[in-house]
Amino acid sequence: MNLRLKRTPGVYLVGFMGSGKSTVGRALARRLGWSFYDLDSEIERAENVTIDEIFATRGEAEFRRLETDMIQQHVRWIERGRPAVLALGGGAFTFPENRDLLENNGIAIWLDCPFETLRRRVAEASHRPLARDPEQFAALYQARREFYALADIRAPIDCDDPEAAVETILAHPLMK
Repeated sequence: MNLRLKRTPGVYLVGFMGSGKSTVGRALARRLGWSFYDLDSEIERAENVTIDEIFATRGEAEFRRLETDMIQQHVRWIERGRPAVLALGGGAFTFPENRDLLENNGIAIWLDCPFETLRRRVAEASHRPLARDPEQFAALYQARREFYALADIRAPIDCDDPEAAVETILAHPLMK
């Protein structure tokens, strides 16, 4: 495993909603023998409300603040030697302060999933506040891609099998 991961053993999965960050993250953590955390689930547990409720009652800006606070908490744990795979929310990596937190504390991996696959996956879920308007969903996807491309690793997602994504990630030279 490379020196950066040995020093701060954190893997951060980024990508658009529906790209498989939580599913792939669990499988990757299991293979690495590390802990797994889903940032949105961590926020919901800490706030005792759903992400949808946070958006509806407090707004997106407050959600983003909570998200950054949660990333900071996990990075501190990783810096103390607690290896973890963290699935970030779809918008977290678009904020420079979040990317700065992650930059020297592990490796960011972009799960690059085709738009049609994302649309199919997200259509099955009603709990995503930013996916309700199809035109907004498509525009958001396009706008966020440039930020996801800043990740250390790009892992193309070609199928619905999370193990295939894990193999792609583990085969990358930065993970060796």
